[in-house]
Amino acid sequence: MPQELPGFYFDTEKNRYFPIKGPIPGTSRSRSTAQKPNPKPTQVINSHGTRARTSKLLQVRELSGNVLSLKKGKCNFKEEFQKRLASQPTVWKYQTEKISDGAFEQIRLGVNTPEGQYETELLLTGSVTGYLSFFEVGKVGQDYNGVKCIPKKVWPLIKENKEVSYKAPDIIWKRDGPVIRMSSSVSCIKSSAKHSTCTTDNGVNLQRALITTLGSETSGGSVYVLNFVNPVDSNPSTSIIRQRMHEVASFNCTIWTADYNSIANQAVIGTNLGAAVVNLETGRQSWVFRSKSDVLAQQFYPLGNVVLCGLRNGAIVTVDIRERPEGVSNRLVRHRIPYSPLHRTGQNSKNQWFELKGNICPSRTVFMPSSISSLVSLHFDDQYFLASSMDGSVKLYDHRLIKRGPIQSYEGHVNSHTRIQLGVDPSERFVMSGGEDCNLRIWSIKSGEQLFDDKFSNSIPSNVCWRRPERFVGTQYGRQSDEDSEFGQSYSSDAWIRTQEGLFHMHWY
Repeated sequence: MPQELPGFYFDTEKNRYFPIKGPIPGTSRSRSTAQKPNPKPTQVINSHGTRARTSKLLQVRELSGNVLSLKKGKCNFKEEFQKRLASQPTVWKYQTEKISDGAFEQIRLGVNTPEGQYETELLLTGSVTGYLSFFEVGKVGQDYNGVKCIPKKVWPLIKENKEVSYKAPDIIWKRDGPVIRMSSSVSCIKSSAKHSTCTTDNGVNLQRALITTLGSETSGGSVYVLNFVNPVDSNPSTSIIRQRMHEVASFNCTIWTADYNSIANQAVIGTNLGAAVVNLETGRQSWVFRSKSDVLAQQFYPLGNVVLCGLRNGAIVTVDIRERPEGVSNRLVRHRIPYSPLHRTGQNSKNQWFELKGNICPSRTVFMPSSISSLVSLHFDDQYFLASSMDGSVKLYDHRLIKRGPIQSYEGHVNSHTRIQLGVDPSERFVMSGGEDCNLRIWSIKSGEQLFDDKFSNSIPSNVCWRRPERFVGTQYGRQSDEDSEFGQSYSSDAWIRTQEGLFHMHWY
């Protein structure tokens, strides 16, 4: 018996479905037939129970349009199809030395050649021992003197006697010669590409990288800028990197984290004393927030006027960093913030409150159960931000509803004491994070549904960096309208993942 589909009837003579456009003249439609729901929605669910099979999705779409009736309710075809792709990624491992055990970022730069100017991609890796290394992605010139790193597929695992063809990602090259030795551990690397859409006449993205060092027993941390706004005249080398990098500011404290605001050409740094803003042109420093609890995570709002600070004590504080008008004191305002009930211990009043200084909004302070590990603001609505803490919590918050707590939770994350970064894809549909169990997980930001949870490395995937399009097209942040793409997929589905074992590349089709 053919499966019944809402809005269609099956003609046994012609052996196909036809849409029901209305009652046939002279007859009346059966109420039981018209109101009978799809009896087998579970047939569109895959073996993991999370995603409809691609072939079934396409088949049902042809019959029902973009609105699908699945077991969990009515769903949008585009969203379900994108989730299906994200749940089946391909992962490749590069045979690199174990040097990428610290900060990690992607940056693009222009290279002048006799044939013209082209754009290349660099992967910057910083180690806890203070070394800054870089890899160039893809094809390089004949004069390139370096080591070629070949990708090897590690996920999905292929059963014996089963041949499956996968398109390999670009090779990466490590330049021969010494790497750059920084003053101390590299604590953070941030690219300006997330905030800037400026390009040259040749379409090459103008980019800078913000680099911070942690500090040591004898000196504090420092802030550096790596400038690739102007194209280089040859393949990037260690000497060129050195020439393009300069120290902007130094501090007598530990620098844990930082974020880059390319609109105002400034950085905000998170330290063991609070948060400070640094003008990257002049090096001018100004403290905007003081706290006895270390600032472990930071994130600018999309417009750059406000920054989120995640503290060791689990608080997430919203700090306004705009300069005050003339005549208004720049003295930081003292605030007493009540701990959440989970953080209050005993009858001692010191355990009920903690003090902060700065231009903050106490009513917007939110607490997570443990130290903050990562913060990510979303661009599609600047009131939304993602946060993770070191107890394994991953939450989505809305500043307008902050008193009600998180509006979405993402289950399954494993963490107890490690600083693990969240990665959000350029379309802001998915969030990705590694765990202390060495698994990598992908969730749907909108639904909270876990799409992927598997292990392909024996060390923690602690950093995720999504590959950005080679050129920003369409609207701001590199998006195109749905008219430009059938599924509106102008975003990249490629991500770089860093573990202590080396570099991995994830892609889905």
